[in-house]
Amino acid sequence: MSLLHAIAKPLLPPLLGALVRTLRLRITNPEILSGLETGGVIYAFWHGKMACGWLLSRRLFPERAVHAVVSLSKDGQLLSQTLRRLGFDLIRGSSSRGGREVMRAMLGELGKGNVVAVTPDGPRGPRHAFKYGTLRLASEHRLPLLFAEISYADAIGLKSWDRFEIPRPFSAVNVTLHRVDVPVFEKREDIAVFERQLAKRLGDA
Repeated sequence: MSLLHAIAKPLLPPLLGALVRTLRLRITNPEILSGLETGGVIYAFWHGKMACGWLLSRRLFPERAVHAVVSLSKDGQLLSQTLRRLGFDLIRGSSSRGGREVMRAMLGELGKGNVVAVTPDGPRGPRHAFKYGTLRLASEHRLPLLFAEISYADAIGLKSWDRFEIPRPFSAVNVTLHRVDVPVFEKREDIAVFERQLAKRLGDA
């Protein structure tokens, strides 16, 4: 374990929780949630918005079990430890490592009526592009996908592939909710076309 991870491990959960509690959340389209009160839901947000995205699920689904999909990378290890301390259940893996096991675990929790939280362009990008597996799972099993479009009024931007942003304390955060009902596809190429349309609709510059 690196020195940075050793320092961050005990400090990150309380600091993240404290930061999010100061933010002024404004949610657009909250009525969408009334149609997602029962049954499994895939909750998604972009990788660069993780500072708020994970804990936002607690506000959106206060009475539901939320299972976070986290990669097996070193950064994923730190994130998994943080989320576990914040009360999340975990599904470890990604499309590139343990993909089939991840899909089975996701489907198992969704079948129980739980919420599965994902960053569909993680863990390594491309930025603002949905992974094939998430869309296929939603399509084949007729699962609703709730996407949280998160915009920070004042944030610190990092020079990472995902343009990671950390909102400043007490700043405003605008969240627009989108329900995506993924259609049934006849072939994989149709999923690729739908993914591009979805990325264009929900991504930003």
